[in-house]
Amino acid sequence: MPIQPTHSVPLADLLVRDGMHPGVLSCGEDDSLRHVAAIMANHRVHAVVITTSNAERPIAVVSDQDVVTAVAAGAECPAREIAATETLTVPADEPLSTAVQLMSEHGVSHLVVVDRAGGYPVGVLSTLDVATLYAGS
Repeated sequence: MPIQPTHSVPLADLLVRDGMHPGVLSCGEDDSLRHVAAIMANHRVHAVVITTSNAERPIAVVSDQDVVTAVAAGAECPAREIAATETLTVPADEPLSTAVQLMSEHGVSHLVVVDRAGGYPVGVLSTLDVATLYAGS
């Protein structure tokens, strides 16, 4: 779902939920590199969240760069072994400025957005999402 620029709301007044992509594309920690790559290719995304076996909690993030690095090394391993991207979460009701700071400090391009009450993943916020909001402010 494309994000619509928010022209009427100053960037400083936005929350994470205003820019996130709702829903999470996930895989299991034992899923193959090829399976993770297929999820990315089929859905045209740059990251897949590895979740616990009951798909309730994020435990790692596999980025497109992680896939490229593993493919270049000739690795044929499960998702948990290629997930080099630090897994960071942010509540959906947190100010967007907090998420931007978190991304900058940790050098990551994706945050898993969670429900504050239960910690369940509800979406993903990427650097491109932030850029889209910034361009529209």
